[in-house]
Amino acid sequence: MMEEKLKYSFLRDLNDGQSIWTRNEKRTWFLTLLTGTCMLYSTRTTMPLLVPAVAAERKWSKTDSGTVLSSFFWGYTLTQVLGGYLSDKFGGQKVILLAAIGWSLITFWMPNIITSSTLFASYSIPFIVTVRIINGACQGVHFPSMISITSQNLSACERASFFSILTSGSALGTLLTGIVGSFLLDYFGWPTAFRVIGFLGLSWTLFLRYYTMASDRSRIINISMPSRMYTKLGTPDAVPWLRLFERSSFWACVLAHACEMNCFFVLLSWLPTYFHENFPHAKGWVVNMIPWLALPPVTFIGKLLTEHLLAKQWSLTRIRKLVQSLCFLGQNCALFLMCRTQDFNMALTCMSIIIGLSGLHNNAVTVNPQDLAPSHSGSVFGLMNTVGAIPGFLGVYLAGHILELTQSWSAVFSTAAAINTFGWLIFTVFGSAETIV
Repeated sequence: MMEEKLKYSFLRDLNDGQSIWTRNEKRTWFLTLLTGTCMLYSTRTTMPLLVPAVAAERKWSKTDSGTVLSSFFWGYTLTQVLGGYLSDKFGGQKVILLAAIGWSLITFWMPNIITSSTLFASYSIPFIVTVRIINGACQGVHFPSMISITSQNLSACERASFFSILTSGSALGTLLTGIVGSFLLDYFGWPTAFRVIGFLGLSWTLFLRYYTMASDRSRIINISMPSRMYTKLGTPDAVPWLRLFERSSFWACVLAHACEMNCFFVLLSWLPTYFHENFPHAKGWVVNMIPWLALPPVTFIGKLLTEHLLAKQWSLTRIRKLVQSLCFLGQNCALFLMCRTQDFNMALTCMSIIIGLSGLHNNAVTVNPQDLAPSHSGSVFGLMNTVGAIPGFLGVYLAGHILELTQSWSAVFSTAAAINTFGWLIFTVFGSAETIV
């Protein structure tokens, strides 16, 4: 059987455009990475979901809660570039696997960590913060590694759409936490929610290691792409950072991503608390599920819109700017309404629009590193996501501090809208899909 596969691979037309992954491999890796992204976000959103219950039991202030929530992003910024570089050099599969073991175990043990933190008295919050930083560092390598895997194993015309759909796993993971986590919280308590979701993460690591990665041993390598074969086996060229830093399109991509991530991470971390405080009688599973249902279909719509405009001979730069503009402007309209509504259904609708429109961002700025530097997409995405995570910890902490001082959610939403506007202007003027390196 293996001889027949090898014979077939060497009989292929040297001019065919097939990617390194076969159709079956693409399907396997797509489902694996989508599920992995789902589990990544499921463990990531467990703390935001459970923090009201944990804070009430442990008597945390809003500033304490904001510090615990934002500390995740402190670690998240540390490993983005390193994760992308190691993935480009040694393979993203190995990096993702090792990191996933770490963030799954931390989630599983979080009840023990929170409980044992009381032994440190006044150092209770710093102890939890330290563990959250490590958790963030483990999760920081996932997306750079994933974009490195797709860039190395897919043709140029497939990479952007493939990766953008993979990012919708973030919504699926948040939905999983919203449904399963809310149920476990209501009936079994917050420690059980941590343990179940952590166990699901560990189960995925076993599937990745003993099924998906094991199948790579018998893969067929397409001889029509020899340069890619040698690149994967050898040491990659150094990332030409100076050439990237000199281009305004690179910084437009980085800053636009940071602005969108500020809005996304603030809502990701504080959404459960917002609904808990303003609409205490609302069902937990409703407010933690409905907004995230909008993200996968909007991501798919963004993919279809991009393909439709490409078929009409639009330039890729023009498409990226249009799709990202729809994201920013639509989110700002919803944030404006959020500042002025006291109606639960309106608030839920606006929150769904804001989160859903992140799917357009996944088809514009998020995939832009593959346009700018296809051979170094893991490293470039890592740097972009590092800068993008800075508003994560600053914005999430600042939101908690603002709430502690003013008790005003409108101030939080207005700040997010202002930052979005800055990102929109920068990307509209300086953004590009032209290859730099």
